[in-house]
Amino acid sequence: MDNDQLAQRVRAFRKLKGFTQIELAEELGVSVAVLGSLERGTRRNDPKLLKLIANTLDISYEELITIREG
Repeated sequence: MDNDQLAQRVRAFRKLKGFTQIELAEELGVSVAVLGSLERGTRRNDPKLLKLIANTLDISYEELITIREG
């Protein structure tokens, strides 16, 4: 999955779960700048951070990183 697709998924799941960027960043213990750059696709994907995001949003890591076709 490329950065743009992953960025869109992180943003979509964050909104679906009712978090603002500020709220999610605080839950993750990262700056809003870090989360914002991830959501824009300008930050290199860090599996550790992505797993933390998935856990915080109560979804599986695979659900976060996998695009289903069809």
